[in-house]
Order: sequence, then structure tokens, then C-alpha cells
Amino acid sequence: MRSVEDQLTRVTAAAVAPRPVRVAISEAQGLLCAEEVTTENPLPGFDQAAIDGYAVRSVDVAEAGIVASDDSEAPGEHVVVVLPVVGEVEAGSRTPTRLQPRQAVRVETGAPLPTLADAVLPLRWTDGGVSKVKIGHAVETGDYVRRVGDDVQPGDVAVRAGTIIGAAQVGLLAAVGRTRVLVHPRPRLSVISVGGELVDIDRTPGAGQVFDVNSYSLAAAARDAGADVNRVGIADREASQLRDVVEGQLIRSEIVVICAPLGGTASENIRDALAPLGEIDVERIAMHPASVQGFGQLGRDEVPTFLLPSNPVSALVAFEVMVRPLIRIALGKRKPMRRVIRARTVGPIASVRGRKGYLRGQLMRDEQTGEYLVQVIGTSESGSSHLLAGLAEANCLVMVEPEVEELRIGEEVDVAFLAQRG
Repeated sequence: MRSVEDQLTRVTAAAVAPRPVRVAISEAQGLLCAEEVTTENPLPGFDQAAIDGYAVRSVDVAEAGIVASDDSEAPGEHVVVVLPVVGEVEAGSRTPTRLQPRQAVRVETGAPLPTLADAVLPLRWTDGGVSKVKIGHAVETGDYVRRVGDDVQPGDVAVRAGTIIGAAQVGLLAAVGRTRVLVHPRPRLSVISVGGELVDIDRTPGAGQVFDVNSYSLAAAARDAGADVNRVGIADREASQLRDVVEGQLIRSEIVVICAPLGGTASENIRDALAPLGEIDVERIAMHPASVQGFGQLGRDEVPTFLLPSNPVSALVAFEVMVRPLIRIALGKRKPMRRVIRARTVGPIASVRGRKGYLRGQLMRDEQTGEYLVQVIGTSESGSSHLLAGLAEANCLVMVEPEVEELRIGEEVDVAFLAQRG
């Protein structure tokens, strides 16, 4: 059997990131920035009030507050400075305002600072007067003022290449006047299910038929990984029709995932049907579940194409281990693998010697020690690995090394996060 590491090396060597594209900043969230976004203008572009209050010259209110008494035992005098209020400036005002000595101007947050003003008095330090204002607190030059270029200066890098664009980055792009940005786009991935026993979920299964689970679950997993997904659904397994469906998806996809029976003649028939498009090797991989899976590069563009088991749990585990890293690499992620931590087992764990185990688990945190604890879920008494309900409850994969057949309570094991519980 081929090792998981060898198969992953083969898979990831086929990764090709789509060419960067320029998109509207509203569509860039979650993608990697593919350019150094530099600013042409300072931010803010003008001196502005950082808080609602009164724009003043700091020298005019320097005496406001507590003044020490000549008598060391007597309380100091509380000095209140009174200034006339000669106007009001709203945020967005385009009318220049000039402040004369010993005057105050009422300002809103974000309003342009009047000429000669060098500080803003917060409303809470005044009586809120309209024609004149009583001031009981001094300010220093620059207090509660956003100066030109305080945030970024012309030529500064606002968003660096390789940065994941989140809410803050979108906001900064908008603030510096960028409407579009160059990003690494989501790789396009197509999911196809093959099987004469399959029906779509809007139909009632007949005798011997089952719902098509895989195209829905794998499409969801691909979206979660960051791909732009086309769920093709059920394809006819007749050779020419299956080949036409797959060939059509190769034209529009960077990755193709096919779920199908991989045992006996069924696997051979699928490979024969796809042979004109390229070769898919179906191998036994030293892992469980999903020990049988296929991979190849099909079509003129040598599109990475996976053959995954028809069992829903095996398909999802194979996707997690093999397909998800390829999507993350195509997105430009520096760390394509899930975060792995060490956790202590709270129950015995059985695995298959000679194969790396990827077992569904629930990860917990000991409130007293902070230690991670894990228990395996979703296996039957006979050790069956096909139970989908258990995977739905899992928030991690417990990764048992091939040489380990059993872990006892209290032993440590590697665990990969699948999801954070809200």
C-alpha cells in the first residue's frame, strides 16, 4: 500500500493556483490579496475631530482645572474657563472655518478642524453650551485630533500581498479609495456522483436505491475549504455519457471530484470510460477509512481529478485528507493543512495496524488544567467506520499512526480540528 504521505506528495505536486484576478472589494472577503496595495493619499486626508466636542487652541484653556493653592493645607481653586462659541462644524462640511484666539467651535466626530485649532475638548469636560461654553479641563496640543496621515501616509502599504482579506482589510481598501483589488480566486471544483443505486433527494428511493449523499456533503466540504463549487449531481455510469459529463467539467474546473464504487469491475469500468481523457490510478492507501481511492490528471489542462469511495464517511475523510489541502494550496494558503494539536484520550481507541487512522472524535478542554481531551465517536461495536451520524457530531479527526493498534485511556494522540463549536 502507498503511504498517506506519498499520496499527498503526489496530489499536492499537481496543485496549480488559478491566475490572480481583479475583483470588487465587496467580493474579495476571504481571499488572499495578490498585490501590494499602496496608498496614494494620506489617511485621514485632513485634520479632523476625533470626538464630539469643541475645537480650541490649547493655550486658551491651559488654566482650566485644578490650580494649586498657596496654602498647602487649603484645597486648590477649581478654575473654569469660559469661551464664546462662534460656530459649529459638522462631519462632511466643505466650508473652511477659522478660529480666532479665545474662541471655541462646536465640532462633530470626523469634522474638519478649524484653522488655528490644535485640540478638541470632549463634551463631557464642558457644560455643552451653545453661545458660550464653560470648560473645566485643560487639553494639550493634539488631544482628540486625527492629524493628516495619522493612519497611513502616501506610499504606505495598506494591504500586503498574501494577506487574507477580511472585514478590516475591506474597510481599509475602501478608506484609501480602492474599488477593486487583485486576489487569488477560489479554485473551481466540480463534484460528480456515480452509481445506479442513487437518486436525488427530491425523489423517493425505490427498492435498492439510496439518496445521493456525496455530491451534497462534498460540495459543502469544498465550499468550507474555500472552493467555488459546481455540484453536478448524479451522472450516468454508461461509459460515453459519463465521459461526456466529466469532460465538460474539466473545461470549467481546476479540480474534479468523482464519487463512485471503487471495488471490482465497477472501478475498472469507470477507469476505462475515462481513459481517453487521461489515466487515473486507483490505489490502496495506508489509511482507514478510505483505503481505496484514485487520483489522476485528466484533459488537455491535466486537471487534478479524484475518485473517492461511494461510502459517505469514507468519501468525506478522503476529501479532508487529500482534496482539501489541494484547494488550500490553490488559494495560495501558506499552511494548507488543518491545525493539529496533542490531546489525551478519555477512552480506549482501536485502530488498524499498518494504516493511519482518521477517526471521528469530539475534542474537549479540561476547565481546570486547560488540557485537551478527546474521545472517538461514531463507530459501532464491531468497529465499523461507515456511520454518518457520528461524523456529524465530530469536531475533530483523531489521527492514529500506522504502527499503533490500540491507545489506552490517558495516552496522547494527534488531533486535527474540523470545526469550532459555537
